[in-house]
Amino acid sequence: MPEIIVGRDWDDLKKYGDKGTIIIGKNIVGTGTETHLASEIKVDVLRPHVIVIVGKRGSGKSYTSQIFAEEMSKLPEEIKRNLCIISIDTQGIFWSMKYPNNKQRDLLYQWGLKPERFKVFEYVPFGQKDKFDKMGVLYDRTFSFKPNELTPADWCYSLGFDENDLEGILLSKVLNKMKGNYSIDDIASKLREEDFDEKIKLKVENMLLNTKNWGIFSSEGTNIYEFLQPGKIVIFDVSLFGGGVGWNVKSLIVGLLMKKIYEARVMARRKEELSTIEEEKKEREVPLCWIITDEAHNFIPSTGTTAASDIILTVIRQGRQPGISQLFITQMPDKLHSDVLSQADLVIAHRLTSQRDINALKAIMQTYMLYSIEKYLDELPKLKGVALILDDNSERIYKIRVRPRQSWHGGESPVAL
Repeated sequence: MPEIIVGRDWDDLKKYGDKGTIIIGKNIVGTGTETHLASEIKVDVLRPHVIVIVGKRGSGKSYTSQIFAEEMSKLPEEIKRNLCIISIDTQGIFWSMKYPNNKQRDLLYQWGLKPERFKVFEYVPFGQKDKFDKMGVLYDRTFSFKPNELTPADWCYSLGFDENDLEGILLSKVLNKMKGNYSIDDIASKLREEDFDEKIKLKVENMLLNTKNWGIFSSEGTNIYEFLQPGKIVIFDVSLFGGGVGWNVKSLIVGLLMKKIYEARVMARRKEELSTIEEEKKEREVPLCWIITDEAHNFIPSTGTTAASDIILTVIRQGRQPGISQLFITQMPDKLHSDVLSQADLVIAHRLTSQRDINALKAIMQTYMLYSIEKYLDELPKLKGVALILDDNSERIYKIRVRPRQSWHGGESPVAL
């Protein structure tokens, strides 16, 4: 059967063939009772990509995203050492990659696969260590940030202040005077010295000191290069942040991580270009990075902004050159910033029923699509794990049955019985 490789342009197809591709499933051909599985569908991972996985709840979005991680961990060493993966886990389900999928052993055998555990590193917030320990949840390490790594805009958003309100003006004024490596207590101390309305000062100070309870700040902070290691799969578990400020904190974490990753790869890319110009064969110091972001509409919404919005847009628009790939997962494509969908070169659409979500995909429909997106979705078999792939590189659309996971899937709904 002819190979199907999505995400790869014609020049790279001629140059590399199927080298540096991963298998995520098989092509579905035919309709109705004539439906059957045909060629394997492979995805290019040599080049940076923007990939969006959409679908209603329970359709298999998170399941599909972790197949990308599984497959990349199985790549030949010469390719794997030039890649790393960072997953933003908002639901606490990705840790299960450490365990084999024995439950679907028979199905895996039908696909020529077997249950397998994968080496992943789970990081939890520095200040939530005791919570995870008490629950008996296994993790590998903790992460934290230095308070001085946040901009005044970051602080204002995270605390719910507008930068132009009195609270925002006061906080920005104080932060602009801070130098070096300072703590939250140092900011509060400096704030008390300001000649400002006492009630406003007290309000900002209290809210500022409450951020210590978030458990993401320390005087040392975690070095970004600890995560950016050859072949490493890192999971950031931010699932325990709840309540009113929960998503603010999650967005702050994502924003800070992406800024650090972007800066690290921009610097590394300059060195790589220089070594190419001088014809020196050097090992890549910082691997190309794939960032998998679950519930992406909460970090880069269609309306309004978050602490992560600006840097995500920057990486989407400029991340190709430094070598950063983005994989976004959402059950609400209509709530996702329009630039995410318009810049995506691959869209994997599991079943959708909301007309608003279908309309969001219609807005990016390419001229090579012969029919409406509804027709393609309606033709999908009524099975879990089926999806459409819109490939902007080959200008084709494919129906796919995603392969079963080799590692345990932690995202299934619980059953009362």
